[in-house]
Amino acid sequence: MVTAASPSVPPPIPPLDPQRFAPRAGWPVRAKLRVLRASSRVESHRHDWAQVSFSLTGVSRVVTGQMTCIVPPTRAVWIPPRIEHSVAVLRDAEMLTLYLHRPPGDEPHWQRCRVVEVSRLLAELVRQTAQDDPAQAGPAALPATLPPRARAMADLIVDELLRARPLPLGIALPQDKRLRALCQALLDEPTRHERLEDWATGTGASPRTIARLFREELGTSFQQWRQQVLLARALVLATEGRPMGVIAAELGYASPSAFSAMVTRTVGMAPGRFFAPGGAAAGVGLSAAASPPR
Repeated sequence: MVTAASPSVPPPIPPLDPQRFAPRAGWPVRAKLRVLRASSRVESHRHDWAQVSFSLTGVSRVVTGQMTCIVPPTRAVWIPPRIEHSVAVLRDAEMLTLYLHRPPGDEPHWQRCRVVEVSRLLAELVRQTAQDDPAQAGPAALPATLPPRARAMADLIVDELLRARPLPLGIALPQDKRLRALCQALLDEPTRHERLEDWATGTGASPRTIARLFREELGTSFQQWRQQVLLARALVLATEGRPMGVIAAELGYASPSAFSAMVTRTVGMAPGRFFAPGGAAAGVGLSAAASPPR
């Protein structure tokens, strides 16, 4: 029997014509701005050029085959060429997408998805580039080369990307179907259970097998993986202005100090700095078997 889709889940929407903003040798950096409401889901797609995705306001979840990233302002997801990706909007967002004809560098890290910091300068440069792009208002013919002002901004954008500090919190995508189902359930509702024994119920595998799969496929323990999921959830709550004590309680920590210790241990900085608006922490990469599409 086929169950009808829930009316509360909106259908995915197509990307905003990426070909219209396709970079090329004469226009190596393009950008677009799109306002999306919470619960919007941009369907999965790919293209032949690299992309940087972030938001001026709001929170989104960028999904690739390698990772899932909670992305509020001041963090961006770098997506290499030809990587399939999707986006789910968690809070109303002004989404900025930067397209590059080629990666800023030849180093191996430009060949994989990762989360990077977005400086105020980079955010403003991309916003201005999107505003000035002839395609922002609709299909338009481009001059053969970038105007001098646009060229100067493009060079600065590349320089800022080269300087952007990565936030290495990604976890490898599980392949085992049992672990995949468990990880997705945990991403959807991370506080439902605390113990692996409870999460393993219904997966068709014993807790011991699931623990082994976490080590073999994700290179981490169940508790470490769940901590990162909780950190991603905390990030969303922090963007809503929730106090750290409230966030700690909602995530099941016995005290704010216990929550603070987890954050400090995981990201190497105190929560006050990590969750500060526009500060050092605003993006968490999490591998996921399945997530809302973009």
